[in-house]
Amino acid sequence: MRTLFAVALFVVSSVSFSGGQQVSTSAPSSLPDAQPAPVKVYAVGPGVTAPEFVPLSLAPISAGKCKKKLDGMAALSFLVDTTGHPRNIMFLRPLGNNLDKLALQIVDADLFNPGTHDGTPVVVGLSVEVGLQACVEGTKDGEGKSASQVLLRSHPTQKFGMLPPPQEDVVLKAGAPSLENSISRFPNVYHVGDGVTAPVVIHFAQAEFSDEARREKYDGVCMLSLIVDTKGMPQFVRVERPLGHGLDEKAIEAVNQYRFKPAMKDGQPVAVILAVEVAFHLYNR
Repeated sequence: MRTLFAVALFVVSSVSFSGGQQVSTSAPSSLPDAQPAPVKVYAVGPGVTAPEFVPLSLAPISAGKCKKKLDGMAALSFLVDTTGHPRNIMFLRPLGNNLDKLALQIVDADLFNPGTHDGTPVVVGLSVEVGLQACVEGTKDGEGKSASQVLLRSHPTQKFGMLPPPQEDVVLKAGAPSLENSISRFPNVYHVGDGVTAPVVIHFAQAEFSDEARREKYDGVCMLSLIVDTKGMPQFVRVERPLGHGLDEKAIEAVNQYRFKPAMKDGQPVAVILAVEVAFHLYNR
């Protein structure tokens, strides 16, 4: 019996973007939204108070009929800076679907009364579980093609917890104001090496065979490139070495569901460029 399976191999390599997109891969001395020096992160304990969440006044959500529900709970870690804003947001337990983007946007928009040490505002680490109830609705994109949008059916819930301080001081990284794909969000993209650690996959999605490839018993390897952003989300996933027969689209679909612990440089998360080989294989059993 022939069995279908697909595997992914990450290739850390130099990948350039073409087709009008310009990405700088030079390493600046400091990123624009990073503080110039590492800061100490405190844990709640003797002399250290926890940040206090300041809830927003939100209008009720008018939930209509929902044909396709999408619910889940994502867990994230972040730092509350001395102004009460979230920084260095990363996934602890992603969902691997579009709810992850909503969870990032929600935590990005949170506001706190900062934690204090002996009465002075300090940086404190927190975790949060974001509960989401959403509805997936069909729509059209700018080119008139079928697309989908995710709308909340109710206000999200957030359950905060404490995090231990890191072993080393960290550099604070600001949250992204938007999760829309825009090349301007990545003025500096690094390559792994020379002090830049590789991203670590924390959620993996299995690529599926297309109906066409399954009928024709066609397999092979598709090479993709992508940027892993400072929150561990894949961005600009594109085909570098196509395979055809509908498998390129299946590979992109799977890689877009990957979630990472982001790359780090000098104590701060940075965006890096990677290549991924997604291998589709048939074998006899």
